Order: sequence, then structure tokens, then C-alpha cells
Amino acid sequence: MTDLQALAERVGWDFNDPTLLRQAVTHRSANGPNNERLEFLGDAILNFVIASEVFERRPDLREGELSRLRASLVNKNALADIARDIALGPHIVLGSGELKTGGRRRDSILADALEALIGAIYLDGGYEGGRELILRLYARHLERLPEMQANKDPKTQLQEYLQGRGLDLPSYAVEHISGRAHEQTFRVICSSEGLQMVGNGIASNRRQAEQAAAQDLLEKLQPAELARVNHHSDSEDA
Repeated sequence: MTDLQALAERVGWDFNDPTLLRQAVTHRSANGPNNERLEFLGDAILNFVIASEVFERRPDLREGELSRLRASLVNKNALADIARDIALGPHIVLGSGELKTGGRRRDSILADALEALIGAIYLDGGYEGGRELILRLYARHLERLPEMQANKDPKTQLQEYLQGRGLDLPSYAVEHISGRAHEQTFRVICSSEGLQMVGNGIASNRRQAEQAAAQDLLEKLQPAELARVNHHSDSEDA
């Protein structure tokens, strides 16, 4: 059994055209047909299937909430986690440069390869084949769809938290960038006018660093608010 046959068995699909599977795991940095077009196709199918599932499973949610829930299930981090669940990384074919920088562990490359795999199975077995694969891969996630507040990203939660208390919207500033071009680290500060504290976030890109900073500020604000409530209650009791 070849490595790709083992991968096909793990995802539960017997390819009529094995070249589609080979293309699905071939990154653009490698020679030969790559997975970019398959990724485009797989992304469209994935979004449709997941949108249909959350629509059916969560009739209580409004359009915006459905969009956020779908986005949380199909973002790069979620896709990369699923790619790791099926051990997709070791099968990805990369050019020498990406190999040297650990491309098989990178979320973006894992996520793209998984979308390409979905696209390949769609071409090999039609819509039902692609849908069945997605439902198998997402079975655990779909059975436990998160509540919307827990599902909101930290920046959204922080914005709603501050708005609900009549405070200014948060602002984000990059304090420092370090590392080489392909291995940069961003340090971001999150603040709001009138607050005595700030949030700090560090990540490999600005977006994730902003999310981390928002989460840090939320975690600082909530205990502080609870302490004020308790202090007010103690004063009333006295």
C-alpha cells in the first residue's frame, strides 16, 4: 500500500482517478500540477455544505450568527486542526524551500491541502462524495455546535463588552515586529479610551496578535468588573 492509498483509506474514499489525490496534496512550491485550483473548488463546496448544516441544525440563529458560526468551522485554524486529525501533513508534496521552513506544519498549507482534497473528491465522485467527506471530517464539530457567545472571536466579544458599558471601541497598535520575513512575530497592544489597563498579544501574524490582545484585555476586565460588583455589594450590606 502506498502512502497516498493509506491517506485515501483514512478519509474513506477509493479514488477512481488517483492523479486527483496526488494533485490535491501537491503544493504550488513543488514541480508539476499543484492544488490551487482544487483548493478553490473545495473551498466553495465546503462553505456550501457547512452553511447548509448549520442552517438545518440551528434554526434559532439569525443570519449574522449563522455566518459567524460557519466562519468558525471553515477558517484556516479549524481546517488545519482537521488536517492534523487525518495526518495529512506528511503526505503534502512541497518544494525544497517550504520543506526547509517546516511547511508541512504550517496552518495555511494544511488548510489549503484539505480544501484541495475536498475538491478532488468532488471531481472524482460528485457532490455527494464531497458532502459525505465533509460530514465525516466535521462529525464531531457538528454534533457539538458551540453557543454563539462562546463562538464569537475575542475581538467581537471585546467590542460588544465595551459597547454594552458605554465605553469607546478598542484600538489596536503594533508595538513590535521581530524575526525574519517568513518567521515574523508581532506584538500588539489593545486599548480603549478611559480604561486603565491594556491587552497584550503576540502571534505569528498581526490578525492573530490582535485577537490575542483582545482576549488578554477581556480576561483583565471581567475579573475587575466582578471585583467592583462585589465591593458595591459589601458596601450595601454594611
